[in-house]
Amino acid sequence: MELTLGFSPCPNDTFIFDAMVNGKIDTHGLTFKYVMEDVGTLNAWAAQGKLDITKLSYSTFLHTVNEYALLHSGSALGEGVGPLLVSAKPLSLDNINNFKIAIPGFNTTANLLLTLAYPQATNKTEMLFSDIEQAVLDGRFDAGLIIHEGRFTYQAKGLTKLMDMGDWWEQTTRAAIPLGGIVVRRKFDTKLAATIDKVIKESIAYSWRNYPELAQFVKDNAQEMEEDVMRQHINLYVNHYSDDLGEVGRNAITTLFDKAKAAGLIKGELPASVFY
Repeated sequence: MELTLGFSPCPNDTFIFDAMVNGKIDTHGLTFKYVMEDVGTLNAWAAQGKLDITKLSYSTFLHTVNEYALLHSGSALGEGVGPLLVSAKPLSLDNINNFKIAIPGFNTTANLLLTLAYPQATNKTEMLFSDIEQAVLDGRFDAGLIIHEGRFTYQAKGLTKLMDMGDWWEQTTRAAIPLGGIVVRRKFDTKLAATIDKVIKESIAYSWRNYPELAQFVKDNAQEMEEDVMRQHINLYVNHYSDDLGEVGRNAITTLFDKAKAAGLIKGELPASVFY
């Protein structure tokens, strides 16, 4: 059976999916027609129900949960892994409601966390995540919300951290930070979903068995990133929650849904479970 699959070219995603899309493991009768796009595009496609399986921001999952169910493997969650709000010079967050802020997408979890923390900070502009740092340095924005490898490179570029949104979330909720997950169409039965979950888990295990060597698939799609940054990226975002969410991971996602609903960010009824 062939299934369409979407994920980003970031090292954590290519590390997770390399073995299963490149024929390195037994995929239990499944084949994957995959496409790699930035998180903003994947989120937009998820809203359209375009793919069978896709990586998406948990913020987008809030609004697509009736179309997709969450798999237990492949997620990006953790502690100390949140997005950062940065600026070119020190600024007081007392004035954040007046900031002009660059964000990696309105439907990203990064923006959801910023919205929950500062609901009145609404002067935001969506742009490609990899362009945000330079846009802030150029003075086009007062601050920028950075994700992915920006966490490891912002200081070298001369940017100042104003707030770690992940720290804010952890201190506020005492829950892990849910960034992005892997979802599957709800029309598929639980047996198929379980098989997909199993394949993802085995793909991750294959990559770890060969680590710290980086597969060519990871390096080819890493946007000219240095190998040590690729490894930092993988070590931070591919963790035990990626292998299996477990009770702590599931609680973090449920907490996110509860907070978003309480803030009026979710409309309509939710399904009985966000998981398959």
